[in-house]
Amino acid sequence: MSNAVGSALSTGRSLICLIVAGIAWGTAGAAASLVFRASDMGPLALSFWRCVGGLVLLLGVLALRRGTRAEAAAAAEPRRRRLVRVLGTGIGLTVFQSAYFAAVQATGLAVGTVVTLGAGPVLIAVGARLLMGERIGAGGAAAVGGALAGLGVLVLGGGGAEVRLPGVLLAVLSATGYAAITLLARRFGRTGGGGDALSTTTWSFAVGAVGLLPLAAAEGLVPHTDAPLRMLALLLYVAAVPTALAYALYFAGAAVVRAATVSVIMLLEPVSAALIAVTLLGEHLTTATVTGTFLLLLAVTGLAVAETRRAATVA
Repeated sequence: MSNAVGSALSTGRSLICLIVAGIAWGTAGAAASLVFRASDMGPLALSFWRCVGGLVLLLGVLALRRGTRAEAAAAAEPRRRRLVRVLGTGIGLTVFQSAYFAAVQATGLAVGTVVTLGAGPVLIAVGARLLMGERIGAGGAAAVGGALAGLGVLVLGGGGAEVRLPGVLLAVLSATGYAAITLLARRFGRTGGGGDALSTTTWSFAVGAVGLLPLAAAEGLVPHTDAPLRMLALLLYVAAVPTALAYALYFAGAAVVRAATVSVIMLLEPVSAALIAVTLLGEHLTTATVTGTFLLLLAVTGLAVAETRRAATVA
């Protein structure tokens, strides 16, 4: 998907792209949990293979669209601008997903995911205000407040067995990387210039793979496991659905929708992750975890509705 195409998307279609991406991302943590349970693979190695797999799949997509308008739009972007976009996004993605996998390993799928995406709205709202002059608005402020309330209930109300401080800190680090790529995507989407979201995503994975290689090698690139075929299937899934597909949809939607809106819509990820954690992985959710996740879902719904109404008023 190109930014040229992404910019032409309606607000409704952009919201759908972001919703699908958020749900798909929620399954990435579940797959990571299964990988950690079935092998000795670490979070950096898993993130490395995720980058490599996403890169290979998206290179195939780029090859299939040669000669299209999307390719022409990507080629038209100034080289320096494209370099900044790719390096910035690649570094942000690397921090985001590596710290997220580490948080899932340290404190579980549900808590790690909810904290990561719960801290995101605060960091993004502040960044958008300071760097881009975006006004949050009454609806946005209420939604971000709801997200903060949900995060507070989750962290302060959870027991020590469910909420571990190292995992929470890793989740906040992941949220920082997530905020950076969200703000970067929004700024480039606002200023235009012929950039291409699919191309950016592809080469950002290349940046991540190169940066993670020495760290992943030190951690152990090839895991020890009694179920190699299952491990291979999990790695392929992580590369295809919550990586190649989800990131392409995310950047296309983020180029159209306001940064604060994007941050809260993507809280659908912890909702889907929490459901998977309980139904498939057998994780125990406290009342605080359920309440906090519910508040985050309300924030998602409220901000999505407000964004749609705002777009209809402008039109």
